[in-house]
This record gives sequence, structure tokens and C-alpha cells, in this order.
Amino acid sequence: MNLDALAKNNQVAYGMVVKRSVLRTFPTWDRVLNSGLDKDLDRFQESGLFPGDTVAILHESADKKWLLVRAYNYLAWAPKADIAISDKATLSEFKNNDDFLLITGAKVNTAYVPDDSSTSQVQLDMGVRLPLVPAAQVPNLLHGQNTYASHVVQLPTRNEQGQLVIKPALISRSSDVNLGYLPYTQQHLVKQGFKFLGERYGWGHDYNGRDCTGFVGEIYKTFGLLMPRNSGQQGKGEYGINYRFDNSNSEQQKLAIVNKMQVGDLIYIPGHVMMYLGEQDGQPYIIHDVKGLGYNKPDGSFYSSSLNGVSVTPLLPLRLSQTKSYLDRTYNIKRIR
Repeated sequence: MNLDALAKNNQVAYGMVVKRSVLRTFPTWDRVLNSGLDKDLDRFQESGLFPGDTVAILHESADKKWLLVRAYNYLAWAPKADIAISDKATLSEFKNNDDFLLITGAKVNTAYVPDDSSTSQVQLDMGVRLPLVPAAQVPNLLHGQNTYASHVVQLPTRNEQGQLVIKPALISRSSDVNLGYLPYTQQHLVKQGFKFLGERYGWGHDYNGRDCTGFVGEIYKTFGLLMPRNSGQQGKGEYGINYRFDNSNSEQQKLAIVNKMQVGDLIYIPGHVMMYLGEQDGQPYIIHDVKGLGYNKPDGSFYSSSLNGVSVTPLLPLRLSQTKSYLDRTYNIKRIR
């Protein structure tokens, strides 16, 4: 961590993420597992970063391969090779450009470019927004491809000196994208959630996926809403309309609120968040990015297994143990207006 280099006052730099990247507890790729040696849960994996994200750079590791960065929702270590240095004015102009293309699919790639790897097939995840190249500046040909059937965006790249270089890149008009943010509607909430259905669970955006809060966060990015990183920060946050519960609330009191939920409401238990989809045959259903699966079988015995991906499930049968249900542990139901 290069702690010896820290002074009483340290110069802050600024940068932009140029490819999907990670935020790590410490400046290392070493994976640290729990006592059960669950390979899916790397305890040094904190979160993800995406092209166009801006960060404050606070410190550099001793091997000069990692940067300690402050993103909009987290503070952790990121690979230096994934971040391009720039000045605040340039970054602000990029981020505040109102003429932008929004990624609304789970993953969209830029067009293939045979001679420029920095702009070729760059993965862009849901919620990434990139300024469009002004129409008057769009060439007829870009990297040998006619631009008429593509959106031409301003893509952040990193040169050999580590500096930010904005380059034009092509994204097919057939891609799952939108000009500007999506309207905030129940229909769009459901559609955006289902675009991740079946994606493998990735703790802290590991495995090129996302976890429960990443899943919710990426959905809400498409409406221009930025969520806190952790489920506890989301669930305990005062934003939105909150229906909070504690040990004094009975199951009947909770069910009374569950029965009044609206599509898109967020349900919080310790360490997990789910999104309400609606009812079928009187049964409330949710969509969530979830690792474990547990419920009581008809004979009363507890069944424990894995979903390990974005799944649609009924809410009420889900259990953490034979005696504790998800409903028992629900401490907040949040509606974002």
C-alpha cells in the first residue's frame, strides 16, 4: 500500500475509467476466501468501475500498478492500467454533456476495429453513458466503416503516458441503447431487470457480472439515478418512501405492507436486496441477483442449495434457515419516487 509515501498533505489527481474494472480492498489480485473456502466470494472484491466513470486519485501502490481511488459510491484500489489521468474541467465537460448515448442492454460492445484495440469491442455495461460526437463532426467513414448505421460516441481511452484521450467509436444502431435516460416507469423497471435474467452472480461485480446491489444499481442508472454501493447503505438510506420494520413488527404487519407493494419496490434484508415484480395467484414475486436458495419442504425439512444468478422467485417461501424466512428478516421496503 506504500504507506511510507503518505504525507500530512497529499496531492489529489483525477482520472476516468477506460474499461470495465474493479475496486479491491487492497492493491492485489490475491483472492481471499471465507472459512468455507467459497470460491465465489472473494473478500477482497469490493465493487466495479465502468468506462466513463470519474474518480479522484488519492494514492499509488508501491509497485505503481494500483491507484487508491474515490468513485461516486466507494473508496478502494483500482488497477492503474484501467484509469486515464486528466483534469477536472475535461472530466466535468465529458460527464455533464447532455447529448449522450445510454447503454440499456446488459452488455453492449463497440464495433470491431482492426487496428485500434483501445476502441475495438469495448464492453459497456448497463447504465454507462457516453457523449455523442456532434453530428457536424461525424465522418462518413470511421476506421474504414461507414457511420450511417451506427451511433458515434466519445470513448475514453488511455495513451502510453497514462493520459486521457477521447476517441470516436461506433456502436451499432441495432444495439440495446437509448438517446438519453429512460423514462422512469414500472414497465421499464421490469424490462431492465429481465435483461439480466440468468446472468451468473458475481460478488462485487466479479465474474464479469454483478451482485444484488450491482443488479439494482445498474437498473436505476438507466433512469439517471445513482444508488449507494452496499445493500445496507441503500436500505438504511433516507431517500425514497421507506416502510421500516424492527423486532416489534409482527408478520401480519409486514404482510400488510407487502400486499400494498408496487412494481419496482425494493425489499431489504441484511446483506441482500430484491425488486418486486407483482403478484401471480396471490403470491408476490421478486427478481434478484442471488447466490443461495433455501426453503422448507412440505415435510418441514429445510432445503438449501444455490441459484447463483439473476432469478425470479416467489418471496414468501424463501428462507435463510428452517426457522428464519426472508420476510422475518425484512427491515425495509423502499419505493423510489
